[in-house]
Amino acid sequence: MLDLKLLKNNLELVKNGMEKRRAKIDFTPLLNNDNKRKTRLLEIEELRHKRNVVSDDIAKMKKAGEDAGSLIEQMRNVSETIKKLEKELSTIEETIYDFLITLPNIPHEDVPIGIDDTENRIEKIHGKPRKFDFKVKPHWEIGEDLGILDFTRAAKLAGSRFPLYFGKGARLERALINFMLDIHISQHGYTETLPPFIVNKASMTGTGQLPKFEEDLFKLEGWDYYLIPTSEVPMTNIYANEIIDESMLPCKFAAYTPCFRSEAGSYGRDTRGLIRQHQFNKVEMVKLTTPESSFDELASLLENAEKILQLLELPYQVVTLCTGDLGFSATKTFDIEVWMPGQGDQGKYREISSCSNCLDFQARRANIRFRRKDKKKPEYVHTLNGSGLAVGRTFAAILENFQQADGSVVIPDVLVSYMGGQKVIQHDA
Repeated sequence: MLDLKLLKNNLELVKNGMEKRRAKIDFTPLLNNDNKRKTRLLEIEELRHKRNVVSDDIAKMKKAGEDAGSLIEQMRNVSETIKKLEKELSTIEETIYDFLITLPNIPHEDVPIGIDDTENRIEKIHGKPRKFDFKVKPHWEIGEDLGILDFTRAAKLAGSRFPLYFGKGARLERALINFMLDIHISQHGYTETLPPFIVNKASMTGTGQLPKFEEDLFKLEGWDYYLIPTSEVPMTNIYANEIIDESMLPCKFAAYTPCFRSEAGSYGRDTRGLIRQHQFNKVEMVKLTTPESSFDELASLLENAEKILQLLELPYQVVTLCTGDLGFSATKTFDIEVWMPGQGDQGKYREISSCSNCLDFQARRANIRFRRKDKKKPEYVHTLNGSGLAVGRTFAAILENFQQADGSVVIPDVLVSYMGGQKVIQHDA
């Protein structure tokens, strides 16, 4: 959530940020309500001061044995007026909050201006795509031919956009989860976390999924609970409504969870395979930092996610998202896109991780603050999040990049020990 003071003092900056996002917003109602808020506050303060002064007079009159009945009646009316104005003030403040909570974050000045993902800026390309001397197959064909993926029976169990893994496929998915967590915890210094897979409305609001993106969520009927779309939600909210000590920062959490998304608005896109599912596994990284260190932490977050692909020997590229592709809560995002040789006629890069700095945007919504040494006033933390990585998409990338002419798939060296020593997945005769 944007700071109201920032908005009022730097209105043109905020307007410019919204325009870069192609968001048409009229700030007049907000400014009018803020003026009403200030007027009501002043009226309430004046009446409270009057009540305090007259209350002293009443006390003196009573002590002197004088009749204070008329003044008492006046103060009774003043108290009723104060209650009425406080109710009006509460309504005005709710209206201001409801407006502010719908505004996206302001893009960082380094973010390229663009309409959609075609205008994202390529920052680096790592690794060379493998050249095949046979016809490359997409991962869903490879998986089904090997008997380790079954989308038809998954659809029978749940519906479209759900996976069903078998045998070595299920083990490979589990191997990837354990491998990613081990690297982030033992080498990158994250604290392993196992959060709830269901969260309340306040948690969803804190990270920005609500109220704007409710149609993308799975809500439990009859409950104020939602299935998590990413473990960013519970991990970011761990210290919601708390003031933590500066010595705790940066907080670095990593978790494996299943993720649940309705994929509203994606009708007809990636209907086959593991790219766009209603349920998928992901290892997520979250950081809470001081404001001055958040962009350094973003750089290391990106490096941590890249390291997984480097160890798996999967080619990838890093892009900076343009304003038209930037997420609601982020001020700047790097996407890592892994090479998928089985996608399209010639292969393509597909997103496998997003690493974002949200500044204090989420912290304001979730009320996450820290206190510096020798300073009384607390400050909002900066929050960052990044996939480390999307497990199903990594599984798909391994199948496509390490496929062999005979239909088998070679296991990346770093995963062999996680696979019980198995080096190749082939169809069991």
